[in-house]
Amino acid sequence: MRSTPHKALATTVLTVAALAAASLGTTPAAAEPSAAPRAEACTPAQVVANGGFESGSSPWSQSSTSVITSRAGQSAHTGTTFAWLNGVGGTHTDTLSQSVTIPSGCSTARLTFWLHIDTAETTTSTKYDKLTAKIGSTALATYSNLDKNTGYVQKSFDVSSFAGQTVSLAFTGTEDSSLQTSFVVDDVALDTSGGTTPPGDPTRTPAAPSYTVSLSSDTSGGVWSGHESATFTNASATALNEVYLRLWDNYHGTCSAMPITVTNVTGGTAGALSVGCTALQITLPTPLAQGQSATIGFDLGITVPSGADRFGHDGAFNNIGNALPVLAVKDAAGWHLDPYTNNGESFYSLAADFRVTLDHPTGLLVPATGTSVDTAGSSGRTVTTATAAKVRDFAWAAGPFSKISGTSPGGTPINIYSVSGISSADSQSMLTTAKSAVDAHAARFGAYPYGELDAVIDNNYWFGGMEYPGFVLDLVSTTALTHEIGHQWWYGIVGDDEYTSPWLDEAFTDYATDLALNKTGTNCWSGVSWASTAEKITNPMAYWDAHSSRYSTVVYGYGKCALHDLRRVLGDSVMAKLLKDYATSHWYGVSTTAEFKAAAQAATTTDLTSFWTQHRIEG
Repeated sequence: MRSTPHKALATTVLTVAALAAASLGTTPAAAEPSAAPRAEACTPAQVVANGGFESGSSPWSQSSTSVITSRAGQSAHTGTTFAWLNGVGGTHTDTLSQSVTIPSGCSTARLTFWLHIDTAETTTSTKYDKLTAKIGSTALATYSNLDKNTGYVQKSFDVSSFAGQTVSLAFTGTEDSSLQTSFVVDDVALDTSGGTTPPGDPTRTPAAPSYTVSLSSDTSGGVWSGHESATFTNASATALNEVYLRLWDNYHGTCSAMPITVTNVTGGTAGALSVGCTALQITLPTPLAQGQSATIGFDLGITVPSGADRFGHDGAFNNIGNALPVLAVKDAAGWHLDPYTNNGESFYSLAADFRVTLDHPTGLLVPATGTSVDTAGSSGRTVTTATAAKVRDFAWAAGPFSKISGTSPGGTPINIYSVSGISSADSQSMLTTAKSAVDAHAARFGAYPYGELDAVIDNNYWFGGMEYPGFVLDLVSTTALTHEIGHQWWYGIVGDDEYTSPWLDEAFTDYATDLALNKTGTNCWSGVSWASTAEKITNPMAYWDAHSSRYSTVVYGYGKCALHDLRRVLGDSVMAKLLKDYATSHWYGVSTTAEFKAAAQAATTTDLTSFWTQHRIEG
């Protein structure tokens, strides 16, 4: 997973002191008094209207007609229109507001917007010009000329405590008497999800998904269209009335220009998109009882955006991660419809079978999850058929890669796909690293089950590396590639809810990486310094999105050091057996913090209560 936090998010921590209380679920300082009674059900929804300002000014109220604009001097995050507050260079106040109703019964409500700040102020210490974001009478955060940045940064706030209320969402910008500061806001959204009364049955469902996909690409491999179907079983004693598809990559566009489109749904009735257009409700024709199966189908369109990202193209080389819609998970907490995070991962899915047929120009190589077989297609085209069993997702790439192959001493076929600019020596080095890493991890946690392993190497990745089952993206880096391959076990085989418990895959993988590279983690816990009493290794992504500069330090660094410390408490052999047995017992399943803590305690007569407290591992 992303071993370096998003560079654009690094400034967020400077300006979200007011958010800390909200992200911890405490009551806002001045919550509106007229809370409506909460219902027992929640229909996920995005409640801000015209958040991208592309449909004129309605229903926004603005202090002047120049706030919502497309005039020269600033640019939109997406589309052509944006809200430009201040930038006058004299004493001035701009306001922008909209009344929103946050549905009752929703346990999660998250406000997000994208903010760009530029300024003519030269001070490095004085906040002359300010922008305040408020909901109701509660100030969420205040930004200033000190928070200037070169592009847009997404801001994210937990506003769940306002469920059942109609409140004003407002931005107020003020400038002093000289030197302009421009506060540019775009793509405002307030997504709600989650019921306050969870179902009694904690069983994860829909279970045993099976996906069949057939797609054809354009000449570049950046535009794909075709059909997908998903067959699934209701494992819960509670009848299943609907399912949700996660269209994760719609985060990379807008609801009016979505890179992932689902049309012509069969086997159910498509509802409204929610959670930033990343969740699609499909109502089943009749309730699905426990043990019964159903199939939904739909036409699928994928347009890969520009950018060397897990979903994006770096010139002629396309990365297509999280593009296939997958079924959301329902358990005792209800439907898991968490927002996409670019800082880490939100992905939570059950082990599934995939059969994916990719029709593409013969000049493009198409590495993919699973085991692939190429056959001749129509003139100048090749059909790559990839099959994968018990995987949580499916990803692929397409481009004129250079490819080298080999087999690890333990028998795993490995393919290295390099973009232009990667030397043959670096490609060979990454093949050697992959062979060593896959066998080292397999020896500790269990045999690699996914057939071949494909790695795409591109030094333009800003995020270090990213993993999918049997398929990883990486820089030329021994440590990063060993880490991403470690994720084949910690996330791939032993799954987890990555939004709720990111430490379960990142900390465990970084610990596994240390072991594979013969690093003992000696004294690494001695360097721990907590930023606040709220900071914990086990915090969810909602917390880390609000404290992004600390995400890698705590979840990766402190997390792996805590596991090294646990090894010193238990002893090397006991720790090794604990992790091997834990992986075996959760093979293709889902790990939770509580289950790991119980397994660790069962492995020793030493009371670990104080250990968990010291290392801030809760759950």
